[in-house]
Amino acid sequence: MANEEKPKQKVGFTIIKNDPTDGHKGYGIGSLSLENVSPLFIDVEEQEAFIDIGAMHARSEVERGIKFTTNREDSAGGKDYWLVWITIDFNPVGPYYAGVAACEMVVNREKRRGYKILADHVNRMDKSMKRKILVDQMDEPSKRVLADYLESHNAEMWNNSSEQLHQDLGR
Repeated sequence: MANEEKPKQKVGFTIIKNDPTDGHKGYGIGSLSLENVSPLFIDVEEQEAFIDIGAMHARSEVERGIKFTTNREDSAGGKDYWLVWITIDFNPVGPYYAGVAACEMVVNREKRRGYKILADHVNRMDKSMKRKILVDQMDEPSKRVLADYLESHNAEMWNNSSEQLHQDLGR
């Protein structure tokens, strides 16, 4: 009869949209809410920015149909992208861009191969959620595209954002 018993399921790390605990300290308190995080892609070649929520689960238009590896040579000749995790928060003044962290990605559609380091993408998303600004490794034209996008998307949030974000993006 022992082999008929089902193994006890473990409580794992859960990513959710809304806060299920709603103030209580019971089951699900270790959950992580991604409600205020958005993935923004910057096409380095085209110098354009666009949001694709599918990136939350690596299912964006850029990533779809591509086998990713950590070997840059696999995607040689591909198109460069920055995936920027943007976290929005509220302070007494109003909403602002609290965390901004960029990750590198290369996609070669012809070969159906891409380069990205998944652990880096996850860690950068985590840093963004922890209100960090990590855009140092980005090229200057891409920083300008990001700054222009954030400012035009919501000027109030841009103006309420930290001086570090403005300086790191060259504004």
